[in-house]
Amino acid sequence: MLLSFYNPDVLGDVLIVELADDAGVTQAVDKKDSVVRIYNDETNEAIGFNFFGLAKELGLDAKGQVFLNADQVSLLNQKISAAGFSDTLEVDDKPKFVIGHVDEMTEHPDSDHLHITQTDVGLDKPVQIVCGAPNIEQGQLVVVALPGAVMPTGSEIWPGELRGVDSYGMICSAKELGIPNAPKKRGILVLDEGAAGQAFDFEKAEKMFN
Repeated sequence: MLLSFYNPDVLGDVLIVELADDAGVTQAVDKKDSVVRIYNDETNEAIGFNFFGLAKELGLDAKGQVFLNADQVSLLNQKISAAGFSDTLEVDDKPKFVIGHVDEMTEHPDSDHLHITQTDVGLDKPVQIVCGAPNIEQGQLVVVALPGAVMPTGSEIWPGELRGVDSYGMICSAKELGIPNAPKKRGILVLDEGAAGQAFDFEKAEKMFN
C-alpha cells in the first residue's frame, strides 16, 4: 500500500509517502541525505517516508494526493537505496473505490446496529467489512473504499476493527463519496448495475442525483 501527498504551499518541496496506518504506533525517525524514514519503533517496520527536493525530478505539479507511476516509484527507490535504507516501495495503481457485492451478512455479536459482511470486491476471496448502515442487505451492489483510499474529506482508509471485529475497508454512502446532491437520509449507496471489483466511476456518479 502506498499513499503519496504533495503540498508545496504548506510544506515546501516535500513528498510525503505513507505505507501503513500510524495510529497508536510509537514512531521513530531516521534522516539520511534528503530522505526521512519514519518507522515503528518496536518493529522497525517502515510506515512512511518524506522526500525533500524531488519535485522537479519526479515531475510533480499537482497538489494534494499524488498517484505515482512506476518510473516515479523507481526513482524514489533509488533515493532510498542511496541514503542507505533497505526498504523498497512498490507501485500501487489498483483502484481504491470499487464496486462490491455483499455475499453474506450477519449481525455483530457486540452491537445492536452493526453488521458483519463478506463482500466480493474482485479479489481472490471476499473481504470482511463491518457496516452500520440501516439499509444494508445481502445481495446488494455497493461502493467500497478499500484500504489505501482517501475520502473526499481527506480521511484515509486502513484495515481496522469495529467492536473487536476486523474490517477491511468501508461500504460508503453517496454523501461520504462526495456525490453532488447526495440524499441526506442515512444509508449506503446501493447500485443498480456493475461488477465486483470494477472501479467506481466518480464522473458518471456526478449525474446520479440530478
